[in-house]
Amino acid sequence: MTATGPSGPGGPGSRRGPEANGSGPGRGSGPGGGSGPGGGSGPGGGSGPGGRSGPGDGSGSGDGRHPNHGPDQPVGPDQPVDPDPDGAEGLRAAAQPGAGEVTATVIVAAPAPRVFAALTAWERQGDWIPFTRVRLVEGDGGEGSLVEAVTTVGPAVLRDEMRVVRMDPPYEVRVVHCGRLLRGPGVLRCTQMDRDRTQVVWHEWFHLPGGPAARLAWPVLWPGSKVGLSQALKRFARLVEQGRLP
Repeated sequence: MTATGPSGPGGPGSRRGPEANGSGPGRGSGPGGGSGPGGGSGPGGGSGPGGRSGPGDGSGSGDGRHPNHGPDQPVGPDQPVDPDPDGAEGLRAAAQPGAGEVTATVIVAAPAPRVFAALTAWERQGDWIPFTRVRLVEGDGGEGSLVEAVTTVGPAVLRDEMRVVRMDPPYEVRVVHCGRLLRGPGVLRCTQMDRDRTQVVWHEWFHLPGGPAARLAWPVLWPGSKVGLSQALKRFARLVEQGRLP
């Protein structure tokens, strides 16, 4: 997950079947409080593909096919990792959900393990996130790793640093954006559906930078806006289905 998708965090919870009780396709466990795509609740919401939830959500129907995480705390504080340049307090602050909430979803015609492997091939994210180069700064890509994504559009350069705080293959990866500009939790979730299809939900809760003008402009200017995330996920799905990722 990077500037058009870095992704987000959470603490441990109960392990139940993750298929949510929402009415969206495949009864996916994508974060969401609504009963269909775009349904919405604040952090810690319920279920339904394409819906919205906070970084610590996780209810499910409990059919046992996929693990799920019960109610938990925003990610970061309880993770035994070296956080960001500000130290543990800085990561703890960055892990709190911000007001810049963005959600996107896509259905990929591939099984969840393959989709998850493609999502977490961090340095390949530049193949499907426009104008972005991604590299591992610390670690092997698993929990505790530090990932840097640099998005360049003309003279503008946006640097995004993410700490991977939770990996639950092939279902979920959570990060905390802990750079100087972009801060906040993000999460990518995979839900296996019928006929080897997987629903991917990408959810971010960014702390909005700058004053009122910046807050109005950021959804348009930043590639991680709703449009940017949606287009990136569509390209991701095509590459996976064509066998070009991971």
